[in-house]
Amino acid sequence: MVSACLEFIGMGLCQLGSLLVMVACGLPMWKVTAFIDMNIVVAQTIWDGLWMSCVVQSTGQMQCKMHDSVLALSQDLQTARALTVISAVLGVAGLVVTIAGAQCTNCIKTESVKAKVVNAGGVVYIISGLLVLVPLCWMANNIIVDFYNPDVSSSKKREIGAAIYIGWAATALLLLGGTLLCCSCPQGAEIAYPIKYTPKTMSANGDFDKKHYV
Repeated sequence: MVSACLEFIGMGLCQLGSLLVMVACGLPMWKVTAFIDMNIVVAQTIWDGLWMSCVVQSTGQMQCKMHDSVLALSQDLQTARALTVISAVLGVAGLVVTIAGAQCTNCIKTESVKAKVVNAGGVVYIISGLLVLVPLCWMANNIIVDFYNPDVSSSKKREIGAAIYIGWAATALLLLGGTLLCCSCPQGAEIAYPIKYTPKTMSANGDFDKKHYV
């Protein structure tokens, strides 16, 4: 019963984490304009994402433009693109693997094999969380370094956007859920061993051999 509860909670956390990874991947708010000037009234706000850049006017109008060239992007953006997409794909793969080995499904009959499949799904989710954590921390570090760099002009300084915070939350859910799935293996599972019988032989007088009796 405990293993089934851990498995159910782990699957829920991992699915929510994978969904948040996809949301963070699509949002353009990885880097946002830093308001560090004395004038708090600004005409526009700039959002920089993995796939597009958006300009939000003070009137509420928003214009977005897709990045024209992948090679023209900075190294952290290129890495973030690749790792977040791989993380999202691994999240879907982990869901398929975990459902195949879940206790509530009959895809696999042997209980010991089902437990190993669920553990494998947990490992996939943990790898997915680690992959998305790398670009999040890398980009956040670059944003902070540029913010405190006096050589960078105020107009080019950015702050950490909402997408990075969503990605960190997704990482926490994936790591926690994957750990629960790895710990959901039922303890003390009985393994069925084949029972071997020794055929009894009869003596010359028609009686069973005495060595078969205790």
